[in-house]
Amino acid sequence: MKKLVTLLLLPFCSVALAQQLGNLTVEKIMRDPKWIGISPSAIHWSDDSKKIYFNWATSRGELYDITTTNLKPVKVGVDEQKSLSTDGTWNRAHTLKLYEKDGDIFLVDIKTGKTQQLTNTTDNERNPQFSGDESKVTFLRGDNLFSLKLNGGELVQLTNFVHSAAKPKSKGGKKVDDGTANDQEKWLKSQQLELFDIIKVDEQNRKLDSADKAALEPKGLKEIAVDERSISGVTLSPDGRYITYRLAKRPADVKRTIVPDYVTASGYTEDIPNRTKVGAPQTTYESFIFDTQRDSVYQINTSAIPGIKDIPAYFKDYPKELEQRTKLNEDRKVTIQDVYWSGDGKKAVVEITAEDNKDRWLMKLDAQTGSLALLYREHNDAWVGGPGQGNMGWVDNARFYFESEESGYAHIYVADVSNGATKQLTSGKWEVQKLQLSNDKKTFYFAANKDYPGVTDFYSIPVTGSEPVKLTTLKGGNEVSLSPDEKWLAIRYSYSNKPWELYIQANKPGAVPTRVTYSTTDEFNSYSWRDPQVITFKNRYGSDVYARLYLPQHPDPAKPAVVFVHGAGYLQNADYKWSYYFREFMFNNLLADNGYTILDMDYSGSAGYGADWRTAIYRHMGGKDLTDQVDGVKMLIDKYGVNPKHVGLYGGSYGGFITLMAMFTEPDVFTSGGAIRSVTDWAHYNHGYTDEILNEPYTDEKAYRQSSPIYFADGLKGNLLMLHGMIDQNVNYQDIIRLTQKLIELHKDNWELASYPIEDHAFEQASSWIDEYKRIFKLFEQTLKK
Repeated sequence: MKKLVTLLLLPFCSVALAQQLGNLTVEKIMRDPKWIGISPSAIHWSDDSKKIYFNWATSRGELYDITTTNLKPVKVGVDEQKSLSTDGTWNRAHTLKLYEKDGDIFLVDIKTGKTQQLTNTTDNERNPQFSGDESKVTFLRGDNLFSLKLNGGELVQLTNFVHSAAKPKSKGGKKVDDGTANDQEKWLKSQQLELFDIIKVDEQNRKLDSADKAALEPKGLKEIAVDERSISGVTLSPDGRYITYRLAKRPADVKRTIVPDYVTASGYTEDIPNRTKVGAPQTTYESFIFDTQRDSVYQINTSAIPGIKDIPAYFKDYPKELEQRTKLNEDRKVTIQDVYWSGDGKKAVVEITAEDNKDRWLMKLDAQTGSLALLYREHNDAWVGGPGQGNMGWVDNARFYFESEESGYAHIYVADVSNGATKQLTSGKWEVQKLQLSNDKKTFYFAANKDYPGVTDFYSIPVTGSEPVKLTTLKGGNEVSLSPDEKWLAIRYSYSNKPWELYIQANKPGAVPTRVTYSTTDEFNSYSWRDPQVITFKNRYGSDVYARLYLPQHPDPAKPAVVFVHGAGYLQNADYKWSYYFREFMFNNLLADNGYTILDMDYSGSAGYGADWRTAIYRHMGGKDLTDQVDGVKMLIDKYGVNPKHVGLYGGSYGGFITLMAMFTEPDVFTSGGAIRSVTDWAHYNHGYTDEILNEPYTDEKAYRQSSPIYFADGLKGNLLMLHGMIDQNVNYQDIIRLTQKLIELHKDNWELASYPIEDHAFEQASSWIDEYKRIFKLFEQTLKK
């Protein structure tokens, strides 16, 4: 391959949709996805549990509904759409619901079906909640919290946050002493009082006037000075006494990347302001309590958090820095995420996370003092994470539920807040992915891959614990929306080779789901899409790696193979549901039709397999996640007779990163690679994703050096095709340009770059998708079948 920097977009030629798809081509499968059919999405219930609403049928996502007694989809009219409620908050009896719509607050009565608009202002009201006794509604207007009586409508402002210091007060044009005078001014004032009787009289009268005025004036709402910090997490305790809130201080003058946009309506290059890079100064947070009874404000004290001074384990690789940090003995930076009050308002639990990502604490909050006591601590030397983070709340006034990976897999726990005793409700080598508490607080409903890592089902379990009861029966992906009255399940279901459809089922074990929608087109159905085998193989560390395997019906004589590497890193693709990477699923079918064997694995770092698998890439991306690819190729050679000289790979984003690392560090395994929107240097990616896995560049340079393809570019021997959107605001185009310059300086010849001027990270134009995959297919055809 010749060295070539290419900027080319092929014009999209529309193809008349035929009833028969015929032989697969890139042009056919990479068209606007509407040729497949539009699956139902955004599935949600009416408040009275009688209807299911969903977007369907057209690329515009028009709204349809069905009822539990009539399953024929009906298009929803404009007037009904306007009247629909949004997600909101229910009262304890589940008879009233509060919600915000277009910046105003509404209350719906489920029994009567009537909706009452509680606010109608030009201000933006949001986050409505019932008060502890449910006689009032609280909501935010601007930064401040307000309370509105449901019967009578009295509106009361509960907080008065002030973003700048109060201006000096004056009286009759004269400045009133506000306590800010310096020593010289204080001395002069004292001298004047000593020398002149008239000033003494004036001062006595002023004090008397001030005392009389203070006695007559109503008590004002306390001003809470917050400087220029932003306010969030404003929460009122159920008894109405305490208001908790969080202040965020953003660092000043933080440098951000700029993404140039070359193809613009103005004809000029326009800059798109973008993100910071990993390691940039981060926003810091402090949390406070406003005791309305004592009219006092005080900070929640985090100094007593267990492990607050712990130093991350990776510093053992940096002895000097470890010694310095040990001497400093500083508290780690933490964020109080949310405050959860018990229904009776007598107890509160806060979730706290460490900025270095190594710890998460659940702490009991003493609201009267602002002090904290440990309820539960989750620690991971890599980083705390996994599914279910944020799934927590009160079972009753004594017990608090949450999810944790303490056992190695995400499971449900319930803690007795009075004595700290914690009970694990679910267990096993599977993950609880989503969790909700029933209306009567006697049952947990959750989604999990209990039966098989690649199958998601919906379960119930008593809050006291027992064997989970499976409620869904369809093998594949089951995304369940429980009706408000908890009698029905709306199921968005898919299978490996069948896109998402809507089903409805009674909320009973063994109930039969009924299919509602038929979304795929005749053209899509005319092709026999492969149901890829889900297999396992052992990697070099003895762990099972799950993978999708596509076998050709007529293998090419050259016996080529291609490895597809899914993106995101933490994502599951070797499962039985319709893939997020549906285009790549179809492309893999095309490759198999042309004689290739294709492997698509959930490598180390993928989702669905527990904490150890999730964190296996800690401090070394391109380590175990790459050797899994190499071990997979060895399995293909040994078991399926693949030619070891005819193996390629491709992938986007994280998959593009792995493709680069494979081409640079395993050149004898992979002959060719298509690297799409690839990270080339992790020190130039964003903070929130990268610092969890690699820490920060200036504290853990070793991790970044061994994880970034740009440091290994000299190892390129095979045929590399790079493809990147030029307005990519996730993995910036600068990333691939820096690698391009490195390859030029290394005098490498066997690479190409295809650039797409109007594409962000996720391509949108069919013409770009077609061009991209025509190039990748051509690469494999020309280099893997020699």
